[in-house]
Amino acid sequence: MAAGAAHAFEGPELYQGEKALYEAAQKEGMVVSFDTGPTWANWNAQFNAFKKRYPGVELVYNDLGSAATVVALDKARNRPQADTAYYFAASALDAVSKDVVDGFKPVNFDKLPETLRDPDGKWFTIHTLNVAFLVNKKLVKEVPQSWQDLLKPEYKGSIVYLDPRSTGQGQVIVLAANFANQGSMDEVKPGIDYLGKLQAAGNVLRVVGTTPYAQFLKGEIPIWIGYENDGLKAKYLDGMGDDVAVVVPKDGSAAAPYAISLVKNGPNPNAGKLWLNYIMTTPGQVTFAQGFVRPSVPGVELPKDVAEKLPAAPQIKPIDIAKATAQKAAIDQGWARAVLNQ
Repeated sequence: MAAGAAHAFEGPELYQGEKALYEAAQKEGMVVSFDTGPTWANWNAQFNAFKKRYPGVELVYNDLGSAATVVALDKARNRPQADTAYYFAASALDAVSKDVVDGFKPVNFDKLPETLRDPDGKWFTIHTLNVAFLVNKKLVKEVPQSWQDLLKPEYKGSIVYLDPRSTGQGQVIVLAANFANQGSMDEVKPGIDYLGKLQAAGNVLRVVGTTPYAQFLKGEIPIWIGYENDGLKAKYLDGMGDDVAVVVPKDGSAAAPYAISLVKNGPNPNAGKLWLNYIMTTPGQVTFAQGFVRPSVPGVELPKDVAEKLPAAPQIKPIDIAKATAQKAAIDQGWARAVLNQ
């Protein structure tokens, strides 16, 4: 190796074979990571930690969105540009069906519940996002603790959430309400009926098509049924402090899996594997938690200050992404009927 060139890191391996894989990745020199926008899920901190541990392996990324990532992989299937692809897990199923991803089982793969991984490793969940009530305490006297609470007359015209017909988050909200009302992945009517009741009670201010984070920060939304990480970001990073309460409803919630894959015939396969392994190690999983998203690997020990912000919430159930995809049409039509009378 040339004098001054990056060398294998000091200290013990994070997993068996890490140094050998790093040396192979160095020969490729870079990893191209699709859809890992730096401001989302703490990717920027992951990039920095990866580059510090593996000098000589550059990281190149873009921020396309889940569905657009699969389209891009499909278009470039003869000359793939990407090494890895990150997306909402429903898009991972789409990538598998289009045969643009490869099987790879990273560190800790076997610890994941079966619903959070492809049996052949063509995708696996790296973190989840959970439905929570994000409550502006300046606008709401009594902080709701459950889906049943949201039906109370005191929350008239207070609630905003995303449209399930056009957003993944909206679909997950229907499933969260469904779990809280004794529904299951095979029977989504209880969740749809609940949202119909919430609408009939006059408690919904509006249903929106894009994330209303900026409006929430400005104090324009009393209660946003959204993702827990947005509430924690508003609280700890973006100035709302104790004016925001982040409540995982006690009667049930849902966890949306976010997955990643090794791209089939990607230009830098060893660097791609090094990157996927790293984000599934304990340091990688802790970095996600520092960005307020919950790690997918069970039993990862979090630093105390991080664990306090993400308290144990056994009422959060992971959604089965294959069943959720199969239920999409039923949710779209049922919701439009129950909520919009269409």
